[in-house]
Amino acid sequence: MTPLAIAGVNLRRTLRDRTNAFFVVLFPLLMVAVLGLAFGGDYTPRVAVVVGQSGPLSGALVDELESTGGIDVERLDDRAQAVGEVENGRLSAAVVVPADYDRVLARGGEVDVEYVSQGDRSAQQIGMVVAGAVETESSRIRVARVLQDRLGGPLPANLARADQASVSLAEVSVVTRTAGTALFPEDLGRFDVGASSMLLLFVFVTSMTAATALIESRRLGVSRRMLSTPTRVSSIVAGEALGRVAVAVVQGIVIMAGSALLFRVSWGNAFGAVALMVLFAAVAGAAGLLLGALSRNEQQAIGAGLLVGLGLSALGGCMMPLDFFSPAMLVVAHFTPHAWAVDGFATLVRHDGTMVDILGQLGVLLAYAATLFALGSWALRRRILQGN
Repeated sequence: MTPLAIAGVNLRRTLRDRTNAFFVVLFPLLMVAVLGLAFGGDYTPRVAVVVGQSGPLSGALVDELESTGGIDVERLDDRAQAVGEVENGRLSAAVVVPADYDRVLARGGEVDVEYVSQGDRSAQQIGMVVAGAVETESSRIRVARVLQDRLGGPLPANLARADQASVSLAEVSVVTRTAGTALFPEDLGRFDVGASSMLLLFVFVTSMTAATALIESRRLGVSRRMLSTPTRVSSIVAGEALGRVAVAVVQGIVIMAGSALLFRVSWGNAFGAVALMVLFAAVAGAAGLLLGALSRNEQQAIGAGLLVGLGLSALGGCMMPLDFFSPAMLVVAHFTPHAWAVDGFATLVRHDGTMVDILGQLGVLLAYAATLFALGSWALRRRILQGN
C-alpha cells in the first residue's frame, strides 16, 4: 500500500465514527457560537426602571436614564417583578424610584434611589452608568434649589430656568483616544477572537486523542500484516503520519469554513490563515503520531492526550488571550506551538497582517512539526519492527 492509501484509510476510519464526527465537526462550531455570544461583540445591558408614583421629577429621571448610552431601559410597574427578573438573569439590573420621590424633593428633602443587581463585575459597571444619570438629574435639582433660594418661586419654575440657562452654557466634550494599538479593534466581530482559539484547541486535542487509532492498528496486527506485503516500513510510517495530519487539516477546514459561513468570522488574509492552519495541523498530527507510538494502550493515550492537549492549549493562550499574560508567563507560553499560532492569527485578524507578517510564526511551527515528525516516525518504526 502507498502512504496516501494508508492515510485515506485512517481518515475514513476517524470520520466514520459518529462520536469522532461530533467532536471533529459539530462541537468546535458550537463552542465558537457559545463563546461569541457570551463574551464577544457589543452587548447592551437591560435595566428595569420601577417608578412608585409618576410625576414630573421622577419622569425627568427616567428620561435621563433612557437617554444615557450603554444601557437599554425597560419600564416595569412592580418592584418584586424587577427583582425576580434580575435574579433569573433576564435583566442585568433594576432601578427603583420610591413613590414619594417627587413629594420629598419638592419639599427640599433627599431621596434614596434603589439600585438592584447581581454581585458581578458587569453589575458594578452598570451601576456606574446609572449613578452618572442619577447624579446628572441631582445636579439639575440642586441648581434649581439655588435659584429658588435667591429668586423664590416653586421648584418646577426654577427647574425650567435652570434648563433654559443650561442651553446657553458651553458644552464640554470628552474625546477618548487609544495610545498605541488597540488590543481588540472596534470592527472586530464578536466571534472572530474565539474562533481561532477554538480552532487551535480542538485540532490539537482531537489529534492527540485520535492516536488511539494508531494503537488499535498495532494491537490488531494491521501494521505487521502490511509488512508481509511489498509495503515498506517507511511507507507505513509515512501513511500513518499523513493520516494524522489529514484528520487535523479536515477539522481545521471545517472550523474555518463553517465559522465563516455561519457566524461571518473573519480570518484575515486567506493565504496566511490557511498556511497557519495547515502548519499547526502538521504540528498536531505529528504530536498525535508520537503519542500513539509511545503509548502502550488506548486508555493511556486518551489520558495523556487530554492532559497534554488541554494543558498546552491553556498555557499557549487558547483559553485566555496572551495579551493578559504577565511577561514571565508570555515567555513560558512561547515554549508551546499554540502561542506562536495564536500570535499569527492575532496578527492576521486583529492587525490586518499578511503572509509576510507571520513568516516568523510559520517558521517556528514548521520547526515544531519537523521535530515531532522525526521523533514520532522513529518511535513508530521501532514499534513496528519490534512487533508491539
